[in-house]
Amino acid sequence: MSTITGQPDSLDRISGAARIRMGLVEFIITIALMTASVAIAIDSMLPALSSIGQSLHVANANDAQLVIGVFFFGFGFSQIFFGSLSDAFGRRVVLMGGLTVFTLSMFAASQATSFEQLLALRFIQGIGAAAIRITTLAIVRDCFGGREMARVMSYVMIVFMIVPIVAPSFGQLVVFYASWHWIFTLIGCIGSVLFLWALTRMRESLPREERLPLSVGAVLAGFRTVLTNRITCGYMIGMTLSTAVICAYIVTVQQVFGEVYGLDEWLPIAFAGTAGGIATANLANGFFVRSFGMRRISHAAMILFTGVATAGYVMSLGGTPAFVVSYVLFSVLLMFFAVIATNFTAISLEPMGHLAGTATAITGFVSTTGGALLGGGVGQLFNGTLQPLFGGFALFGLFTILATLWAEKGRLFTHPGDQDVVHDHGVHV
Repeated sequence: MSTITGQPDSLDRISGAARIRMGLVEFIITIALMTASVAIAIDSMLPALSSIGQSLHVANANDAQLVIGVFFFGFGFSQIFFGSLSDAFGRRVVLMGGLTVFTLSMFAASQATSFEQLLALRFIQGIGAAAIRITTLAIVRDCFGGREMARVMSYVMIVFMIVPIVAPSFGQLVVFYASWHWIFTLIGCIGSVLFLWALTRMRESLPREERLPLSVGAVLAGFRTVLTNRITCGYMIGMTLSTAVICAYIVTVQQVFGEVYGLDEWLPIAFAGTAGGIATANLANGFFVRSFGMRRISHAAMILFTGVATAGYVMSLGGTPAFVVSYVLFSVLLMFFAVIATNFTAISLEPMGHLAGTATAITGFVSTTGGALLGGGVGQLFNGTLQPLFGGFALFGLFTILATLWAEKGRLFTHPGDQDVVHDHGVHV
């Protein structure tokens, strides 16, 4: 029976969605919408970057990328605090606080009168988004584990990917009919709705008896646990490089379409196409992950990603590839990215158990902050060609392979745990 339609099957029977008093479908949609608030805060900005730069008198066109980059940095930097807070006080109170900060800072940004003021508010928005991201991932980990977590996350990503499909069009329509300030106002309204939904529908997923004391020692102990676990640490490095991929793409995609190909007005449609490809990849991952396992799928994806990125870089050395060629390459690369990111996240958290909040915070802090710095660095190298982007992708892919080899002690596609299959209601875990 179909899980998404709500019909009973093995996943429903072992599902932890009831842990927060939700059905599985409602759980997936709720987590997806919470997570999507982060995406809409990023993707709706893309068509407005040039307008923001002109309105706030930004001298260097590449500096407009900071509207995205600073958000990523605030998002990554603050995650370290919310993991420990959610492990100590529960997921729900931290989620509600994050939604409050996110929403109020959006309304404040709609009144920004200088680029510096806007960047400061974008940093604060990133902090609020980090609280949302940490708690929603921890809730999923509280309720599911192993391959079931990867499967649920894949379905979450399918709903989540609706936002990147529509967000650039949303931003472009707002800029066309009003000003970029209204983008922040409308996102603030969305945040208000999410706050009310969480207040009335979501229950706590971490019982009091499973909570951890809040202390500097607990944070340091969490760091020690994560950094001394070979699997978690190695895949965290891979997640950092994956974040660098998507950050580099997002901060430069408007310039690629506008300056390289002169297709600024087609950005929302083209971006929707790549987002649709990512959703398709996550759907396929959710379907196949229980049969083949997270490692086999994600390891194959990272090798193929590196090969395609290298091919794109070699092509760009001979001149700018035709738009259709570049678009197909980027679409395929982002599909591989989706598979890698989803499975690497689940694999990295698998050994962490009740430390899910702290572990999510630490891996999120490292991967997002590091990825924002690496991806932002590639964005600043933009020179009117595709060489920095394809070259950066190829290097990120290569180092992901090396990090994974280290994590798995030189073995790809399988690991000892795959040989010890436990059956629970007919499901491989």
